Amino acid sequence: MNQPSSLPPSSRQTFLGLPKLPARSAAWVMPLLLSLLMTFIVSLISTVRVAGLTLELPRLWLSAWALSWVVAFPTLLLVLPVVRRATAAIVAQPD
Repeated sequence: MNQPSSLPPSSRQTFLGLPKLPARSAAWVMPLLLSLLMTFIVSLISTVRVAGLTLELPRLWLSAWALSWVVAFPTLLLVLPVVRRATAAIVAQPD
């Protein structure tokens, strides 16, 4: 019989049945997920605007998405430290 976990959900060691990555992985996982989602959405909007809603849309969109992600992910890795410093300069830190 399975007993309910006494740990809060954020403390569990798996996600979708896979072991969670170590905390130090957050430095590249966050930009990875952000770049995937942002390029997914922006490339769709851009492709629909240029090509319209045609049967070629999925092929054109996935091609545009792949290219934009290849550029976006390394760019995020490079600029994220600068953006963090700029944010810290603009936003008051809690006491």
